[in-house]
Amino acid sequence: MRTRRHFPLAVLILLSGCASDASEGSSVPFTAVADTQQLMASILDPAAEIYWDAVGWIIDASGTTEIRPGSLEEWEAVRNAAFMIAESGNLLMMDGRAVDEEAWMGMSQSMIDVGRRAIAAAEARDEQGVFDMGAEIYFACTNCHAVYAVQTLNPADQIN
Repeated sequence: MRTRRHFPLAVLILLSGCASDASEGSSVPFTAVADTQQLMASILDPAAEIYWDAVGWIIDASGTTEIRPGSLEEWEAVRNAAFMIAESGNLLMMDGRAVDEEAWMGMSQSMIDVGRRAIAAAEARDEQGVFDMGAEIYFACTNCHAVYAVQTLNPADQIN
């Protein structure tokens, strides 16, 4: 029992030692495996699609159909997608992906901020909040694409 009580303290001490080493100028051992396009296609886009598809309303002649997570597992999937979105902002700031120090980093930080709020909405099982955060995620994505990936804003233009 005594070990369990002291374990969090030991982890905190260990992590603080790691943080001080990083701040003293040691190199960070991160290696990007995917380029930015691969990161978008394999992590960020699928996570955003899960989040966007989680909540909605279809209103047609037969009435209103609600789209929402129906189980704890489905809500967890929405929350996990939000975590992937938030962490993707960090991944976009890694050496080899960061295009510039100002706009790119600011937009990546925006993705983190929006992702955190998306996590909170999913954890609260707030359907309207998830819907609204889906729009915020979309705006964060399209703001970045308007500067760095204009061709992705209207993929239909790419069809011959």
